Amino acid sequence: MRIDDDGRMVSDHTVTVSSADKERFAPQSTVEDLVTRSFEFLLEHEPPTSILRTFALPEIERYFPDFPAKIST
Repeated sequence: MRIDDDGRMVSDHTVTVSSADKERFAPQSTVEDLVTRSFEFLLEHEPPTSILRTFALPEIERYFPDFPAKIST
């Protein structure tokens, strides 16, 4: 985690999204949109410092069972 020039906390994450994940969670979206919405979901449910640095997209569901229903809408 670091502070950017505007004084905001910034962190880097690596998210693995397979084509099967994209089709399962958001078949009509781009991968970029799916990842963006997934981070929005995570930030609604936990502080930024709790988000794993590296994870596969389906891991979110392990911690938040409502993720598939929320992300696909």
